[in-house]
Amino acid sequence: QVQLVESGGGLVQAGGSLRLSCATSGRTSSVYAVGWFRQAPGKEREFVAGITRSGESTVYTDSVKGRFTISRDNAKNTVYLQMNSLKREDTAVYYCAARMSYAIYVSPNLYNYWGQGTQVTVSS
Repeated sequence: QVQLVESGGGLVQAGGSLRLSCATSGRTSSVYAVGWFRQAPGKEREFVAGITRSGESTVYTDSVKGRFTISRDNAKNTVYLQMNSLKREDTAVYYCAARMSYAIYVSPNLYNYWGQGTQVTVSS
């Protein structure tokens, strides 16, 4: 059992930055991958970024490459998503999710544990 709690969302102007945090608890010593997903109103939940347990491998969706950075601090049991150069199109509820696996998956259907989400709103 893994519990995930997102934080750090809020209102930011276009071009600004925000750092999301995903605090994990439970079986955090297990090997697992963590992904960030987002869901805008009227749209399907989509993959944003993922990271392996040790942090040596990361994956990003094309729309955020060069702007977002995923990282993790296992000593703090926390995964981060640094979001720079934010655009209006980035507005969504952001979720973190975890898998007990060595690989990163982009499909939300393949993640076992989910946080409650944190709202990110980018204004013009």
